[in-house]
Amino acid sequence: MAWFKRKKKGIRTATEDKKDVPKGLWYKSPTGKIVDSEQLANNFYVSPEDGYHVRIGSKEYFEILFDDNKFNELDANISSKDPLKFEDTKTYKNRLKEVEDKTQLKDAIRIAVGKSKGKSIVICAMDFKFIGGSMGSVVGEKIARGVDYALKHKTPLVIISKSGGARMMEAALSLMQLAKTSVKLAQLAKAKLPYISLCTDPTTGGTTASFAMLGDINISEPGALIGFAGPRVVRDTTGKDLPEGFQSAEFLQEHGFLDFITHRKELKNKINLYLDLIQNQKIRA
Repeated sequence: MAWFKRKKKGIRTATEDKKDVPKGLWYKSPTGKIVDSEQLANNFYVSPEDGYHVRIGSKEYFEILFDDNKFNELDANISSKDPLKFEDTKTYKNRLKEVEDKTQLKDAIRIAVGKSKGKSIVICAMDFKFIGGSMGSVVGEKIARGVDYALKHKTPLVIISKSGGARMMEAALSLMQLAKTSVKLAQLAKAKLPYISLCTDPTTGGTTASFAMLGDINISEPGALIGFAGPRVVRDTTGKDLPEGFQSAEFLQEHGFLDFITHRKELKNKINLYLDLIQNQKIRA
């Protein structure tokens, strides 16, 4: 057992020099399935054993939907102000600075234009990691500018919603975005340009009450939570017990609020199929 005593010969490794297993090599789904992170990414961030769709952001959706991940981001540097001088546990100004530094995002949505299946498309994708994907003035403004671009260039629009609802730190200004985005989408409809809404987990609050449910076709990923108010609020308001899973994508499809539920690996094909059908064009393989 002499090897226990070899410290003086330089054999023992200092604690700070030990090589730990890097974090993030494995992902555990809510059902307890373990999957290698690289395998997860190669499978469109879907757990292969149970089909659980891991929450992803604009970066991953752009990779999935744009050909060769090539796109131009529009109005990338628009950021929120603090007109109400809002403060709770911290000032809104400081909160914005912290989340920008942490996420490297300017706000809860990014807009990009590129080719998908060889044809131009505008995609607005929300990021939940930016203050819960909350909808403030920047989200509304970016969607409006995305619509303007689509109108100018006669391009279809896709909005990928992932949001906790309106941003409380902007109060009524955030609620005004419901009307603003709805009016802009009405302009798109008047121009007979297609709009597909993709609801992902979660899509709630003012987002659901506006642009998320105004698509020519409303689709969702499996198992996504979609609703306006939380279950407790709905129960207290209606005075009734709620059916199991009443805010799941599957429940909403069954009751006519969604047209389709699409597995993420089929997302690019399905979106382009729906766009071709709306525009009465030859279906792309």
